[in-house]
Amino acid sequence: MPISNLIAAANERLTPAERRIAEAVLADPTLLAFGTVSELASHVGTSRPTIVRFATKLGFEGYSGLQKQVRAAMSQQLSRPSQRIRHPEGSLESSLAALEAMIPSVIEALADGKLEALTVPIVRADHVWIISGETSRAGAYTLHSGLTIVRPDVHLVDEHSSARDLSGAAEGDAAVVFDFARYRRHSITAARMLAQCAVDIVAITDGPLSPLATLTDTWCALTVPAVGPFDSSVPAVAVAELLVASVAVHLRDKARDRIDRTEALWEATGTFLS
Repeated sequence: MPISNLIAAANERLTPAERRIAEAVLADPTLLAFGTVSELASHVGTSRPTIVRFATKLGFEGYSGLQKQVRAAMSQQLSRPSQRIRHPEGSLESSLAALEAMIPSVIEALADGKLEALTVPIVRADHVWIISGETSRAGAYTLHSGLTIVRPDVHLVDEHSSARDLSGAAEGDAAVVFDFARYRRHSITAARMLAQCAVDIVAITDGPLSPLATLTDTWCALTVPAVGPFDSSVPAVAVAELLVASVAVHLRDKARDRIDRTEALWEATGTFLS
């Protein structure tokens, strides 16, 4: 299980000092993967026993067990493209293994009513605003493309025009925000502003310590593996497609009628080659 999932499971039991450890480890897994207990404690500004207790709360007998798991995960995913490109050994095999595991991990992340919880605010919203960081941009485009066909008033927010685009956002709207570490300043600040305006936030992110997870109870955590030197877009796209399908099921006749009108317009304007 990814370290982010382990932290999520133990989140409510973590002390403030242990949360600092979690934040440091999620920001830079190499601290845990290659550092000693003393080095990690010094970096975070806490004690060695606190580091050990943190590992125990995550389900390990001690620090070495947690370190071993994180090292195994990092063999497939280094934290940044600039690091990954310098360690290409076995990258193709790791990428293929990551792709094979991606869809099951997405389905697991949306289990137990999570997909339904993400869908409801999108269905009932007056307007839907879609915001994205860099890694998740493909997911944002996929969601926008699908939602505009099954419901009206869906807006894909561009970073360079976000102030103008979002000036009309208000209570009764929903914002679907995609972003994963390394988080983009634009997506986080825009989401915070919308939350202050009583817009429902639906966050597609990577763990309980994501800045998006502090803005809403309606969020899901995806595992985003590396494919070559870059983070994969597949998890974000898969969630987007499932959200569109779920919204269409909820809207039923309204979605069907809108699709029929769109198809009629495509036919009338010769949009597609015969």
